[in-house]
Amino acid sequence: MSTVTEHTYRPRGVCSRKITFCLEEGLVRDVRFEGGCSGNAQGVSRLVEGMPAEEAIRRLSGIQCGFKSSSCPDQLAAALNQALQQES
Repeated sequence: MSTVTEHTYRPRGVCSRKITFCLEEGLVRDVRFEGGCSGNAQGVSRLVEGMPAEEAIRRLSGIQCGFKSSSCPDQLAAALNQALQQES
């Protein structure tokens, strides 16, 4: 039986107020953004579904949103990184 853990993250410096997701044996599942741009959040969520967390971190880290130093995808990468550290 696989282990599924749910994580909640409070993003900083972006429009989203909360990111919730699950990790199942290192794979990203069920990403939900609260707030922010709905279309972009849905797109990012669907693109990373089933992806290894390390790969999602690699692809999303460092993305900026306009003049901001971060973005919702970058904050998801930070959330995934934090979750992996907590699980190890």
